[in-house]
Amino acid sequence: MRYFLLAGALASVAACGGGSGGGGATGDISRACLEADRRAASPALCSCVQQVANQSLSGRDQARAVTFFEDPQLAQDTRQSDRSADERFWDRYRAFTDLASEICRPVDA
Repeated sequence: MRYFLLAGALASVAACGGGSGGGGATGDISRACLEADRRAASPALCSCVQQVANQSLSGRDQARAVTFFEDPQLAQDTRQSDRSADERFWDRYRAFTDLASEICRPVDA
């Protein structure tokens, strides 16, 4: 399953020019990534992360992930939660972040 997610995400990134240049994927995660004002954030990197999110997270999961950019404590609370719904979400979110880390690299890093 992980292989297919990686292959699908790679194909998506390649189809959109690798997240570089103009265009690219835009969405809530891409905007939150840019607005978080982190040093490594760039339009290309945030577009790539959005593309991976589009391949691996539902719209509802993406909306929830955006809240982690706005309030990192929510991510910690979700990770430590004993609620089964939070645990399932965290598994999906963790798979997304692992995949994005494999595929998307900061341009200036």
